[in-house]
Amino acid sequence: MDSKYIPNIITGINLTTGVLSLVMLMADNFTGAAALVLLATILDSMDGKVARRFEVSSAFGRELDSLADLVSFGVAPALLVYAVTLVSFGIPGLLTALIFVICGALRLARFNTTAFNGKYEGIPITAAGGLMSLLILVARDLNGCVFLLLMLTLSFLMISRITVPKF
Repeated sequence: MDSKYIPNIITGINLTTGVLSLVMLMADNFTGAAALVLLATILDSMDGKVARRFEVSSAFGRELDSLADLVSFGVAPALLVYAVTLVSFGIPGLLTALIFVICGALRLARFNTTAFNGKYEGIPITAAGGLMSLLILVARDLNGCVFLLLMLTLSFLMISRITVPKF
């Protein structure tokens, strides 16, 4: 197999874990759904490294990665948190989940259209979605207000101008 396809295959697996997280969510397997989002974070950290290692980075790969990230770290965690706790808030809970997804999409679009200088502008969607999923795994019984406020805070931090170093 040509090495230029390997990063995109990893990205495809990342996207698959995001979709499978949504399937688990529909089956009320919240632990499995959250674990799949966390698995996606590992895959997301690998695809770029592999692309740079094989010197096969491409605009196509960056766009594919962003689409996968929106599903795995935007849609899946937002719906997971909504199903576990935000649903009890009614419309405000639903709006919070939607805001999270929209801010994540805006964050990814901004990243794709600006030159990367070693620091992120706004927190990465991977961190925001991963944190929300981790909290579902380890602290699901927290007061729903904590989830609502944290999700809103992370939403706005994703589109903020704060700089975050790449680790």
